[in-house]
Amino acid sequence: MASISRDKNGKKRVCFTDLTGTPRAIHLGEVSVKAAESFKLRIEALLQDKIIGRPHDAELAEWLASRPKFIRKRLEKYGLADPLADVEIVTVGGLLDRIEAALTVKDGTRTTYLQAFSMLKDYFVVETPVTSITPAQADEWRKSITQANEDGKVLASATVAKRVRVAKGVFQKAVKWGILRMSPFADLRAGSQSNPDRAHYVTPETTQAILAACPDDQWRAIIALSRFAGLRCPSEIVALRWGDVNWERGRMSVRSPKTAGHEGHAVRVVPIVPELRLILESLFDSAEPGTEAVVPRLRDPSVNLRTSFQRIIAKAGEKPWPRLFHNMRSSCASDWVEKFPNHVAAAWLGHSPMIAAQHYLQTRDAHFDLAAGMPAKGQESDAQNDAPKARNETMRPSASVRTGRRESSEESCFSGFARADASECETATKWESDPDGIRTHVPTVKG
Repeated sequence: MASISRDKNGKKRVCFTDLTGTPRAIHLGEVSVKAAESFKLRIEALLQDKIIGRPHDAELAEWLASRPKFIRKRLEKYGLADPLADVEIVTVGGLLDRIEAALTVKDGTRTTYLQAFSMLKDYFVVETPVTSITPAQADEWRKSITQANEDGKVLASATVAKRVRVAKGVFQKAVKWGILRMSPFADLRAGSQSNPDRAHYVTPETTQAILAACPDDQWRAIIALSRFAGLRCPSEIVALRWGDVNWERGRMSVRSPKTAGHEGHAVRVVPIVPELRLILESLFDSAEPGTEAVVPRLRDPSVNLRTSFQRIIAKAGEKPWPRLFHNMRSSCASDWVEKFPNHVAAAWLGHSPMIAAQHYLQTRDAHFDLAAGMPAKGQESDAQNDAPKARNETMRPSASVRTGRRESSEESCFSGFARADASECETATKWESDPDGIRTHVPTVKG
C-alpha cells in the first residue's frame, strides 16, 4: 500500500495512493531506513483505518498527535488525519482535572493526591501534551521533587515515595482510558513509604505523665484511645459512641472511615485494656445524660488537636515527638505484637500484618538490652515489664455491666460498686494482690 523511495541526494520519501486513488508522497528528508520504514507502516495503518471506518488504536493515535505541524498538515491534506482543531489533545492539566473529578476518596487522601498533582503541573506545565512526556522526563521529575525547595526544605523519603506512586497512578489511568499506549512513569521507582527516622516509641511512663497533665477527661480519653487502643485520631475517635462500648465483655466496636471502602473492614472490635477502662469509666461518669459521642469535643471542626496536644506534652515536662498521634498508635501496635500473635494485633489495629511491619512496628533499645542480657535503663524498660508497671499505676475496679445510660446511686450500691454520685451507701476498700504481684482495689459495700 505504501513504499519508500530514495532520492539521488539520499533523502527519503514515503509514496502511497490516497483514498481518491491519487498518488501521493511525503518527504521525510535525511532519515534512517528504519525510521522511514516505521513511518511507512503507520501510513498504511492510517489508510486501513480510513477505508474501513475504524478508530485508531491508542498507539497510532499517540503517534499521530505527536507529529510535527508540517507533517500533520500534509496528512490532513491527503485525508489521512482529521483537522487538528477536531482532534482532542490531552494536556497534563486536562488529564489531572479529569482524574480529580473522578476521585472517590476521603478528604485526607484527596489532599495527598492534589499535592502530587500540583508537583506534576509545576514541572511539566499544564499545557504540555501528555503524549510528549518521555520516561527520561519522568526520571527528571522524580529527581526534582527530592531536591530542596525555595525555603530550603526537603521532602521526606516516604513523602517522595507517595508522590511518585500517585504520579504512576495518574499516567496508568491515562493508559486505561486510551490516551496513552504506554506510561512514561511505568518503570519509575517509588521507594518505601515508611520512615524509620520519624518513628518514636511513647513509653507507658511518658504516657502516664501526659495523662496527668491533661486538662480534662476528654483529653485523657483522646490520648488513651490512641496509645492504649491504637485508634486513629481523629477519624476513629470522633466516630466512637457509648453504644459501641461493651463494658461487660471489655470490648468496643470501632468504625474506621479509612478502611470503610474495603469489604469487611468498616468496623473492627478492639479490647478495652485496664489502663483505658479507668479513663473511659471516669469520662462516662461525668458525661451529660443523653450524650452519645465518647469525645464530643472532636465534633467541633475548629479544635486544633496538634497544638493543644503539644501544650499538654510541654506541661508534662516531655518533648514532642514526630507524628504525635501516629506514633502513639504505632507504640500500641509494638506493645500488642509482643504479647499477642501478629495477626491478632493487626486485626485489633485494623490493618494487615504486612502493613503493620512496614509502618507501625518499632525496634527499640529495650529489645537490644533484653537480647544482650543488659539491665533496662531509665524509661527504656523491657517489654515484659512495661505492661505490669503501667497497669499497677492505673488499675481500679471495673463495673461488671455497663449500658448506654447512667446508673442511679441505688443501682451502683446494689451492683457492689460505688460510683462518683453515690450518696446512700458507704464503701470500704481493701487491697489484694494476685499471683503476679499486681495490687487491685477490692470494694466492699456497707448498707
